Amino acid sequence: MIGLAVFALIITLGGMKVIGYTDVIQVLVLIAGGLITSYIALTVVSEKFGYGKDALAGFNQLLKTAPDHFKMIFDKPVAGSSQQEINHYSSLPGLAMLAAGMWVANLNYWGCNQYITQRALGANLKKARTGILFAAFLKLMMPLLVVLPGIAVYVLHQNGELQQQMLTNGELREDNPYSAVLGFLPTGLRGLSMAALTAAIVASLAGKANSISAIYTLGIKKKYIKKDAEEKKLVWMGSMVVITALIIAIIVNWKDALGIGGKGGFEFMKKYTGYISPAIFPVFLLGFFWKKTTSKAAITGIIGGVLLAILFDIFLPGIAGNDTILYTAYPTGGGYDIPFLIQMGWVFFFTSILIITVSLLDAKGRAHIHALEVDKSLYKVTPGIMTVIIILLILIAGLYIRFW
Repeated sequence: MIGLAVFALIITLGGMKVIGYTDVIQVLVLIAGGLITSYIALTVVSEKFGYGKDALAGFNQLLKTAPDHFKMIFDKPVAGSSQQEINHYSSLPGLAMLAAGMWVANLNYWGCNQYITQRALGANLKKARTGILFAAFLKLMMPLLVVLPGIAVYVLHQNGELQQQMLTNGELREDNPYSAVLGFLPTGLRGLSMAALTAAIVASLAGKANSISAIYTLGIKKKYIKKDAEEKKLVWMGSMVVITALIIAIIVNWKDALGIGGKGGFEFMKKYTGYISPAIFPVFLLGFFWKKTTSKAAITGIIGGVLLAILFDIFLPGIAGNDTILYTAYPTGGGYDIPFLIQMGWVFFFTSILIITVSLLDAKGRAHIHALEVDKSLYKVTPGIMTVIIILLILIAGLYIRFW
């Protein structure tokens, strides 16, 4: 952790240009290494079941042997459901997640996140759109690069392979499949893949650290604390903010103090950013597209949204019960939780109503609104961009239809 943080610090102090070059290089290596890893994993499965080195036969064997692992929509738990089935549904609560928090989390991340938008803002509109659509295609490759090797390891482990590779200190660990499948790679490519994976972690850390620095120095220090601050001093302050942020991150996560290892970092991050994103996203959405939104309503929405998120996550099942018209809370082994994607959907809904209500009641605020004059032609996309968007939507729909 300390090594990665120091490496990320060096990269961050080089500015966004260094981060950009690092991103491009590691993405190319990760995609190439990921595709080769998936291919080799599928051929190993194929050989195990007597089909020779045939990746397609290996994929078909995975579909046949582990069909449940390809399901993208989980069934709602019933009285006889196991705790594992309940946990899976709580993480991805069936069709309800598509109507609730999943789109809120995604639109907030890709549209309102300094870490993402700082990359787009460095380009003109055409290049920004093209880059975001390219990123969407890369995102759709994730099942092929990450999920397939994991399912391959599961099938191989169930059939007597990789018994030692899946153990850590004699314990079977659910987070060992990818390191196990990397063992299939030849020595040089294995090292290159690990180097790219490390670079990806560092680039992600550096991008977030750069965002923290920009938000504090330009959004807080220069705007509210010292408006006449010199650029050199702001740069120095930004560096100190990055160092401080990384030290805090190391301390907070030392020896997994937050218990992230239980469900994994991604789910942990999504759950607790769910305290913020359904409160922030309505402010952006209504602020951009509804001219009557007032600053008082925006502040009320942010504060109210965070409080609503805490209410849904911690207190509501105990107050209103485990099964209501709004939600169903499921057992976790030590209590009951509402699936966090459902929580996010309802928090977004009620926060939006709160912002609209306050805006309509805030006559004084509406009188002082200075709405941005927007050139509507900027929203028009070229036929080529529209074609790519349609292709992406068809691919997403096709994946859900095929792996329902």
